[in-house]
Amino acid sequence: MDWQNRDPAASGVTAALKAAQPRGAPGPVGKRLRQERMNRIMPGDKAISAFSESDNLFKWVGTMHGAAGTIHEDLRCKLSLEFPSGHPYNTPTVKFLTACYHPSVDTQGNICLDILKDKWPALYDVRTILLCVQSLLGEPSIHSPLNTQAAELWENPTAFKKYLQESCSEQYPQTSMLATTESVKILAGLLGLALVPEKLGQDALLNEFIKALVSSHQNSGLVFIHQLSSS
Repeated sequence: MDWQNRDPAASGVTAALKAAQPRGAPGPVGKRLRQERMNRIMPGDKAISAFSESDNLFKWVGTMHGAAGTIHEDLRCKLSLEFPSGHPYNTPTVKFLTACYHPSVDTQGNICLDILKDKWPALYDVRTILLCVQSLLGEPSIHSPLNTQAAELWENPTAFKKYLQESCSEQYPQTSMLATTESVKILAGLLGLALVPEKLGQDALLNEFIKALVSSHQNSGLVFIHQLSSS
C-alpha cells in the first residue's frame, strides 16, 4: 500500500514544515496576510501601525492616533482586527480595545462604519482599514449613532473634548513634565549636576531627564519643578 512505501524521515520533515506554517493561513488568504505582515511597518504613517498576533495571521492588533485638527487629535487607540477564512472577500471584524468615546463607537468597542459592514471592498488592507477608522473619528455619523450620548455632546466640541480628555486621560501623551532646555539646565545647576548634554534638547528626552531627577531626589522638596517646566 502507498503508506508502506513512504519515507518516515521525509514524512517527519513535512510535518515539521507544516507545523512551522502560520496558524489558520493556508493558500492565497495566508499569502496576502503574510505580505501585509511583511509591510506592517508603514512608512509615512506615523499615526498608525499594526502587527499580527504571534503566528496567527488572522488576528492583528493595530494602534492609531487621532488625526491632527480633529477632536480626537493625539488620542492613542488600540484596535483588534480579525480576518475571516474568506478574506479578502469577507468583512473583517474590527473593534476598539481601548476606550474611545465617539458617536460611532459603542461601549464595547464596536464600530459603525460602512466598509466594516455591507460595503467592504476586497482591495482594502490593514493600513486602509485603520485610515478609514481614523477618518471616522473626525467625521462620525451622528444620524445613526451607536453612542447616543456622544452624538448629542458632539454638537458642543469644547465640552466633547473636555469629556474625552477626562475619560480617556491615560491615552493622551503625558505633558505634565514638559520642560525647556533652559529650565532643565537651571534645575541641574541647583542640584550641583554637570551641564546637561546638548542631545537632551528634545521634549521627550527632557521629560525623561526630569523624571530621573525627581526619582533620585524625592526628599529634596523639589516642588518648583512644575514652575520650571512652564518657563
